[in-house]
Amino acid sequence: MPKSIQSPGTVLKLFLRGYNLNPTSLARELKLSQATVRLLTLDKTKISVRVALLLAKFFDMKPQYWLDLQNNYDLSLAADNKKLAALLNSIPKAKKPAAAQKGAPVKEAAKAKAPAKKGVKANAAPKAPAKKGAKANAAPKAPAKKGVKADAAPKVPGDKKESQE
Repeated sequence: MPKSIQSPGTVLKLFLRGYNLNPTSLARELKLSQATVRLLTLDKTKISVRVALLLAKFFDMKPQYWLDLQNNYDLSLAADNKKLAALLNSIPKAKKPAAAQKGAPVKEAAKAKAPAKKGVKANAAPKAPAKKGAKANAAPKAPAKKGVKADAAPKVPGDKKESQE
């Protein structure tokens, strides 16, 4: 039997005590019904993604905490379920193809490709139409200012090169 895991409702009750809150005040702050918060504290309803986000925001933590808490609790309950255990024991394991058993990766998923469109090369990125007079793969240049050399570095005040000129 797996170790006992605290339920999300038990943890939520501890948070309520620690923050000196009751289910009614928490419900008001989270804009949830009082019934929803009470059902959560009694473990009669599960913590959903939406509720995890609300609790995380309110208690300044990550929603993953609440979701992990719920998942771990659900898994511990499932581990104690004798009918589920019997069902799991009756299910055979999938057998890998012979090529995959030798360590070669299964390539069936790689073979399934979407059909190619006519006139389109595989793995080709769409190209924008070229402008007249423009070189292919040439980056556009900003217009040159009068009296400034194209490749000249900007002059910095107090630069030694400027004082020498």
